[in-house]
Order: sequence, then C-alpha cells, then structure tokens
Amino acid sequence: MTRLERLQAALERPLLVTNEVNVRYLTDFRSSNAALLIESQRVRLCTDSRYTAAARQVPGVEVLDIGRDLFAGLSALLKGEVGFEAEDVTVAGFEKLRSGRASLVPASGLVEGLRAVKDSDELAAIRRAAEVTTEVFGRLASEPFRGRREIDLAWRMRELFHELGAEGEAFPTTVASGPNGAFPHAEASERFVQLGDLVVVDAGAVVGGYCADCTRTFVCGEPADELRRAYEVCLVAQRAGVAAVRAGALAREVDATARKLIEASEFAGRFGHGLGHGVGIEVHEAPSLRVEAGETRLEAGNVVTVEPGIYLEGLGGVRIEDLLVVTDDGAEVLTSSPKQLVSVG
Repeated sequence: MTRLERLQAALERPLLVTNEVNVRYLTDFRSSNAALLIESQRVRLCTDSRYTAAARQVPGVEVLDIGRDLFAGLSALLKGEVGFEAEDVTVAGFEKLRSGRASLVPASGLVEGLRAVKDSDELAAIRRAAEVTTEVFGRLASEPFRGRREIDLAWRMRELFHELGAEGEAFPTTVASGPNGAFPHAEASERFVQLGDLVVVDAGAVVGGYCADCTRTFVCGEPADELRRAYEVCLVAQRAGVAAVRAGALAREVDATARKLIEASEFAGRFGHGLGHGVGIEVHEAPSLRVEAGETRLEAGNVVTVEPGIYLEGLGGVRIEDLLVVTDDGAEVLTSSPKQLVSVG
C-alpha cells in the first residue's frame, strides 16, 4: 500500500492535511502553500497557480487551484465532518476554515504515526545521512580546536557536509566549548576554544531529504577531574540507553534506564532533557524517549536518538548521542564515531 492508502484505511472521516512536511511525506510534493483533502476513495491536492503544474505530476490525486489564500479557499471547499491537523492550524487559519460549511474535528498524530515507522527507502537515506555525519565528525576531530572560535568550527562542519555530498545541515551545528557546554541548546558563539575545555559538537547531515543527528564531546588538552568523571558517567548511561532500545520497549523505560545511572552518581539533577527523539524528514519527530512518553512503545523501523547529557553550570557539559534504527531484538547503531573522550589539541 502507498502511504496515502495506509492513511485512508485508518480514517474515520475525511482529513485535511495542512502541515507541509506531512503533505511532502504523503505525496513527495514540496510547496509552501498546499493542503491535502483525503477521503476514503478520493484525494484532492489543493494549491495555487504557482504550484499546479508541479502538482499535476503527483499520481493518484486531483489537483485544485484554490488561490493564494489557502484557508479561505478550503473553507469554500469543505463540507460535512472533516478532521484537521490541530497542531498545525493557527487560530487565524481555524477562523477561516470554520467560516464555511464544514464541521471541524481536531485530529492529532495521524500522519506523524505513519512517519514514525520508516520504510526501506527512508532507512537507506537515513543510513547515508548518518554515514556522511560520521565521516564529518572524524574529519573535524583530526583538526586542532584550540584557538578557534566556536562559529568557525561550526562553519567547518558545514563545509565538510557540503564536500561529502550532503544536501545541507539537519539543523544549525552546535559547537559549545567550556562553560557554554552547560547549555543543552547552546548556539555557536565567538568564544575561542581554550586548553582544558570540553567541546560539545551536535550536528547532522541531510541526504535524500532525510536527517541524521549525532553529538560527540571532545576535549582540548586535559579536562578537570570533575569533567572527566562527568564524561565517564555520561558514557555509561548512553551505552545503557542504547542497549535498552528494542521493539516493544516502553519509551519512558528506555529513558529511565539511562537516567537512573546519572541520578545515582554525583551528577544527580544535571540531566534535564529527554533521552532522545525520533528522526526522519524532520530532525525532531515521533517517537520521543522521555519520562512523559506515557505508554508509547518502540516499533521496529523507528529511528531514534539516545543522547544523555550532564551539564555543570559555569564549568562545562557533556552530551553523547547516537542515531539508531529500532529492530525486533535490539537496535542498529548508525553513527559510528568513537565514543571515548577524544583529545583535539
């Protein structure tokens, strides 16, 4: 079955898909102004005159030009009970939609649930993105870090991605040195890497429209004893998290497997974010590996990260992240950069 057919089979009512990533996933059609109206036996691809010629290349859909004001055009088209993507539609968009004849029913996660389990073509693209990412990390680690600005190292990663055939970065590369590493979502700054710094590098390539995600923490020279101990604890937790990933595992329990090791150490309370997240067309998608994941269970074909961190304000931080494909009996680790503490000089 095609992706559209799988979605149609699961619908209780017509569904309006307005999230452009979901439109792309279902049809391979890219547009900043398009929506799908999906019924059990009919799919209409709604867009405007800028995109209609390209839209006609999509098999199995009817193409409608409803003008530049997408939601105004949809309001005149919809009737009866129709589901809409509640997490995508803005208040302004909803007001336009409900001005028509339809009875709108909020829906959540229908397409995202399909996206969470990757098919063979998706996995091939993600594997290639991970291979490029691993090679880029290896090349960066062969260069000196000391005396270079974080933003220069981030730019070097971008150059290496381009040289190795990536379409781009999955997200802006994080390079966080010294005390900046204590911020989980630090942005590369003009700080110069200094002797004794831990340097957290978080990056990923895009290949074939699919993302990779990897984090390694390097050291410039010799770190303080507390930072070295933090690295060792984080690595043990990361390996335990990887070992816990398999089809059928509760996502929150995978998180707990790694988290309890950090909480039992001197670094209790220093790991605040979730253990990981799904990766695919977007670098953050379902499923999430975190305490709040409820009864979510991993499925074979999920692609997830395992990325515990320890963050010591004013001193530095550690994060170690791999990208994995969930299998029936464990996981295939896609990122193969060394995980021992590598000195970059």
